[in-house]
Amino acid sequence: MNGLDKILAKLPLDIGDQIMSLPVSIRNNMEEIRIRNGYPVRFFSSGNEYELKSISSNIIDQYMINNIFNSLLNYSIYAYQEELANGYITIEGGHRVGICGRTVMDNGKVKTIKQISSINIRRSREIIGVSNSCMRYLMKEKHQIYNTIIVSPPKCGKTTLLRDMIRNLSNMGFQVGVCDERSELSGMYNGRTSFDLGTRTDIMDGCPKEKGMIMLIRSMSPDIIATDEIGKKEDGHAIEAAVCAGVSLLTTIHGSNYRDVINSGIGELVQNGVFERLIFLSNVPSIGSISAIRDWRNNNVV
Repeated sequence: MNGLDKILAKLPLDIGDQIMSLPVSIRNNMEEIRIRNGYPVRFFSSGNEYELKSISSNIIDQYMINNIFNSLLNYSIYAYQEELANGYITIEGGHRVGICGRTVMDNGKVKTIKQISSINIRRSREIIGVSNSCMRYLMKEKHQIYNTIIVSPPKCGKTTLLRDMIRNLSNMGFQVGVCDERSELSGMYNGRTSFDLGTRTDIMDGCPKEKGMIMLIRSMSPDIIATDEIGKKEDGHAIEAAVCAGVSLLTTIHGSNYRDVINSGIGELVQNGVFERLIFLSNVPSIGSISAIRDWRNNNVV
């Protein structure tokens, strides 16, 4: 079921039964399940929005949302306190769950979230081989890759593509260090990854990128460091440290075009040629489509 069973195990039976009764094409391509207090359950599949209509009274109430929340946390809120302070948790199977509600503050920082009002379950997908067609554009001579950024709007498959690139590079003989700040790339759960990231991959889980990348350089001697959703100025120091150490970089950034990248916190690094390959994704004609591969000067490579 490509991980959907891990999600359904956390939901009430009537919601799970409704999802299982959906046409296979809709169920298999499910991307998100959105649960809001006072509203019906809605979900997205292949970019289209649907509504579950046959659950009890059709409307989610506070009792139901609390039960779902506790189930997602395995009835141990304290075990997920640190993740909750960031507004999300990762459940078995690598699925990320966004949480909204009333924040509890402590010394100006979010300590936890209570009085839950919304839950967004983002289904994590693994598509083995999705990166095969573009791997040759990453490769240099002498066992090196170009420093590469995958540029994509939300929900266009950048994490899925990056995950498969890591698997491919690791199995090709590269030592890959993954800095997985949001536990989304690896889906780490109880010390084990939920996805195939290759046989030579080491994962620093739940660590801020600007710290985790440095830790990987010092401790694991990687050939490549991979991380998701880079773009803050704070990431620049770690990027420069990796380049100076001779470590190649593979990462993603939110954006739709070259201008978006240049206007980001790492735009100067791109203009200076630190990142040599930019792979642009879109949802046309389908999610995960590669619309262009360009060099750091914005010239087409393909």
